[in-house]
Amino acid sequence: MAGDKYYITDQHGTYFITCTIVYWIDLFTRPAYKEIIVASLNYCVSQKGLNVNAWVLMSNHLHIVCRCDAPHRLSDFLRDFKKYTSKQLVQSIINIPESRRDWLLDKFAFEARRSWRAEKYKLWTDDNHAIDMSLVDVWEKIDYIHQNPVRAGYVENYLYSSARDYAGKKGLVELERL
Repeated sequence: MAGDKYYITDQHGTYFITCTIVYWIDLFTRPAYKEIIVASLNYCVSQKGLNVNAWVLMSNHLHIVCRCDAPHRLSDFLRDFKKYTSKQLVQSIINIPESRRDWLLDKFAFEARRSWRAEKYKLWTDDNHAIDMSLVDVWEKIDYIHQNPVRAGYVENYLYSSARDYAGKKGLVELERL
């Protein structure tokens, strides 16, 4: 990806991935926006060979430890996930009472004009900061994911995270625990 020194070299390997909203805009402040991400992840688990080991959705980015089963490819998942969720998020911004509607759409439209990768709106950055989990301590990354909302001051057991699954409760995204 453009400007990213972290590449997906094994399309079926397990990676720690960070998907970030352009300009680090705090987009995921409304439940409707968060539910788009959750539903899309669950769809990819059931239909696109995605295996999620851990995840957390913060206000402006998503961390996920995942892999794809063959014949599916991790790069294809990321491309399709970002494209689909971008369209759904823009529709939601337009349709729900959003106090920041004009500002958000203006920022996303500006970024689309700056980039050749989007037609009308660009929500996600191009890079994914993909770290091959065979090269790092997987539990260190999972702990980082689960502590992210704690460090941000959200709550100890954040709903939009796999921390619930690892604490013995049912989370929102179908998970393959390690």
